[in-house]
Order: sequence, then C-alpha cells, then structure tokens
Amino acid sequence: MDIVLLERIDKLGNMGDVVAVRPGYARNFLLPQGKALRATRDNIARFEAERAEREERNLERRDVASSLKEKIEGVHVTLIRQAADNLQLYGSVKARDIADGLAALGFPVDRRTVVLDRPIKTLGLFEVTTLLHPEVSTTVIANVARTADEAMIQEATGRAFHRADEEEEEAEVAEVAEEAEEAEEVDEGTMDEEAEDETAGEDVDDTSLQE
Repeated sequence: MDIVLLERIDKLGNMGDVVAVRPGYARNFLLPQGKALRATRDNIARFEAERAEREERNLERRDVASSLKEKIEGVHVTLIRQAADNLQLYGSVKARDIADGLAALGFPVDRRTVVLDRPIKTLGLFEVTTLLHPEVSTTVIANVARTADEAMIQEATGRAFHRADEEEEEAEVAEVAEEAEEAEEVDEGTMDEEAEDETAGEDVDDTSLQE
C-alpha cells in the first residue's frame, strides 16, 4: 500500500515522503495514529497545501522534545518487583510500567513511545529507548530491584544485585575477623611466653643472690 508520511518514521522516510508499506501496518498503526495518509491524489494535494504549517508545528514539537531530552537522559526509573534468588521476576516489567515510573518522576511520556522489544523478566539495570519525538530519542535506565536499598546498590555498582554477593561479602568480613582473632591469640601467646621467661630470669637471679 502506498502512503504519504505526515512525520518522520524510522526506517521508512521523512515527512512528505510517499512510501510503500504492508497493508496491515498501514491500517493497524500508521493511519489510525495519524502518522500517514493513503497516497491518493487528493491526499497528496491536501498534504502539500498543509506542508508549511505541518513543518512549523513539527519544529516546535521537536524543540520541546529536545529540551525534555536534556532533563530525562540517563534518568534511573526504579521499579520494585518480587523475584527469586536467581534474579528471575515473578512477573515482568512492561513499557507501561516504565512510562508510569517516568511520570512519577515528573516526566509524563506516552507508553507507546517507550521502545521495549520484550518485557523485562529479571532484576538488573536495562537501557530503554524513549521516542520523545519522531526525530528525538533518549535513553533511560530501568532499575529493577526487590527493594529500594538493592536499587541503590545496583545504581552505585552498575550491575544487578545478587544475594550471593551479600553472602560473599559477609564471608569475607567473617574471614577477616577470624584472622584478626587468631593474630590476637598469637600475640597473647607470645606475651605469655615472654612473661614466663622474665619470671624464670627472676628465679635465677634470686638463687644467685642466696648463694
């Protein structure tokens, strides 16, 4: 099916381009979303008559999107979810969840602009593209964790929090404490030996005096 694009569409073309697409893609997405018109003679003429006005509005929207990008780029969206010890979620995180998280941070975006090829099903940090405008995209970080504390650890370390890490850290602390305790015992043993040597020396001196 031939259509005329009313805005830039990635991998298709720019505003005003006449391109051929699959009929289903046009009927189910491009046409109902107002992103294109059927490329009939009347529609093409209509577009050309409105081109200047459409391009001006497009520039205004792009400027607004560019301004928002500066504020939203790299923002961490914390999403608290239940998960097993192997990091697998009991459920998943979808585009709507990320959009809701951005809205809670004061960045309202349409969930349809959140590009998520498949739902997130594990704990961790995930780069997610958000199309603020057909010509302006940005990347936010979905920080999926079991608790706010774990989310903070993930953000600080840049990797998924695993309870095994916590257990390993506790084991290292225990090992250091054990080594310190052993060193203290050795020091005490050495001090006892030195004290015995001093006592023995005093006995010898006493014997010499008596003689």
